[in-house]
Amino acid sequence: MSVDLHPVKEETFDTRGDFNIDPKGFNRPVDRYERTDFGLYMGRGADHPRFGYLESWLLPELRLRANIFHFRPGVEHSQDFYFDIADISVTDEVWSTRDLYVDLVSLTGSPVEVLDIDELAAATSAGYLSAEEAEGAIDATLTAVEGITRHRDDAMEWLRQLGFPLTWADEVELLPVSNT
Repeated sequence: MSVDLHPVKEETFDTRGDFNIDPKGFNRPVDRYERTDFGLYMGRGADHPRFGYLESWLLPELRLRANIFHFRPGVEHSQDFYFDIADISVTDEVWSTRDLYVDLVSLTGSPVEVLDIDELAAATSAGYLSAEEAEGAIDATLTAVEGITRHRDDAMEWLRQLGFPLTWADEVELLPVSNT
């Protein structure tokens, strides 16, 4: 099996300027940032063919980025939440993430799915991540999977029990798909 090896994806969340620089370097306007004592919420439109709005919570203590992708009508999906395992840092009002390759797909009531462990191993072998970073990614993955599983496969209940009561938008407006 071939692994799509790529350098660590980095992203910037500038709460002063209400923008998000995505991993491809695109400057995306943000509708809303909300900072709490445990993390940062971001809601913004997306011109992606599969989804038109993205909500994310950055949770540095857990090395997690929790996401809801608001899919376009007709796009099949079987997830409530998509988690990126990431290193998250904060300098003043600018938050940064370094995606550590591993992802978790959560559908409430179903076992959490772990993706891209093979990418983590390949990236570590290629020198994109240190052994310590890879170990941190594995620890964060195991913690999340165990926590979600112990809470009847309910990611939000697990996070609430930890003191991270995530809130999400009641309504969002999907951006149109970009022609570029």
